[in-house]
Amino acid sequence: MTLALPDGLRVRRAHPADLDDVMWLERVSFPTDAWSSSQMSEELHSPHGYYVVIETAGDDAAPTVVGYAGLSSLPGNPVADVQTIAVAADQRGRGLGRLLFTELLDEARRRGVHEVFLEVRADNPVAQTMYAGFGFTHIATRPRYYQPDGVDAWVMRAALEPAAPAVPTGPGSGPGPIGQEALDERD
Repeated sequence: MTLALPDGLRVRRAHPADLDDVMWLERVSFPTDAWSSSQMSEELHSPHGYYVVIETAGDDAAPTVVGYAGLSSLPGNPVADVQTIAVAADQRGRGLGRLLFTELLDEARRRGVHEVFLEVRADNPVAQTMYAGFGFTHIATRPRYYQPDGVDAWVMRAALEPAAPAVPTGPGSGPGPIGQEALDERD
C-alpha cells in the first residue's frame, strides 16, 4: 500500500532528542493515560523499538512533530507489538495515522515478523476501523485496561505476509525506511 505524504510534511525515524516533542503530543492526545517521559525515553532508546515521527518541513520555521508511532520486536522473534500511535488533532483526517501505521507494518515485515498485536481503547471506533482495514481482528478484551478512565482495551492481531525481497537500484542501495533521506541529512 503506497500512501502519499501531504506537502509540507516529512516522516523520519525518531531520535531520543525528539522526546520533548513526542511527549507534548502524547499528553494532548492521551490526557488521562499518557505515558510518562521516562517510559517514552526508554522506548526511544530501546534497540528493539522502531519509532517514527511526522514533522512539518519548511524553510520558514523549525520542524514540529505532528505524529508519531512505535513498534517493538525482539531480534528473531516472529511477533511484534504496536506500542503507540498519535496524530495531532489539527492534522487528523489527512491519512497520517494510516501512513504511520503502514510504516510500522513495513518495518515489522523487514524484521521478519509474522504476527502483530496491539491494544486499542474499546471506546475508539475510528482507530478500531483503521486497524480492521489493515486486517487486524479483535481477539480479546482486557477489562479496565486504560486507567484512570477504566476503559477496556481491545486486543487486536494480524498475520503479516513476508516482505518482498529488495531489488537494488545501485551499489549498496535498496529500499529503506521511510524518511531515510532525512536521517542521512541529520547524521
